[in-house]
Amino acid sequence: MPKTFTLLLGTAPYQSQNSQTAARLAGQALALGHTVNLIASGDGIYNFLTGQKAKKYPNAEEEFGALIRQGLRVYL
Repeated sequence: MPKTFTLLLGTAPYQSQNSQTAARLAGQALALGHTVNLIASGDGIYNFLTGQKAKKYPNAEEEFGALIRQGLRVYL
């Protein structure tokens, strides 16, 4: 039975591993057929800026963009 998950992301993309953890959780839930909502608040909105050029880190814009194409619902 599909469930709905809602994640709150309030940290900047390269400040900690919170963005990567949120992306992995969302990706796994989507892969299992669940609905996933992500609320970005405060510095969390920076995960969705275009043109990021992170070095040595996964690009948050690309990761979340792929998840949005898979059905992730994002609320800023």
